Amino acid sequence: MDGPPEIEPIGLAVTRTAKLLSRAFDDALADAGGSLPTWLVLVSLMGTRHGKQRDLADAVGIEAATLTHHLNRMERAGLVTRRRDPENRRVHQVELTESGEAAFHSSRGHVAAFDRQLRAGFTRDELAQLRGFLDRLAANAKGAS
Repeated sequence: MDGPPEIEPIGLAVTRTAKLLSRAFDDALADAGGSLPTWLVLVSLMGTRHGKQRDLADAVGIEAATLTHHLNRMERAGLVTRRRDPENRRVHQVELTESGEAAFHSSRGHVAAFDRQLRAGFTRDELAQLRGFLDRLAANAKGAS
């Protein structure tokens, strides 16, 4: 095949859109004094108390070393605490502090406003279709790995 494709590959279009949305979401969270990685950790810990650091990395979708970097920053800011599991000293338990819970609640309004902005102009059926399409793309991508 010579030359560029006639139609932009769907993976490229989705990747471009994902990057744009990620930056816009991060900007919305910055208005609340947060960031996307911090929000992902806060949400995960609000849903699961006393999480293992390894499980938290999986839930957030980042490498353990990257999570450690974010947790170090969040711990310095007083948002989380980490302690060794008494039954397995190699495992760290991560917990939200009161300040971490407050940061979650403070950021939640910005997250909801950004979500409303993204949903503007879509019907419920269109959003359900979109979610189905995204799920199918994710499944197709996993099958390609």
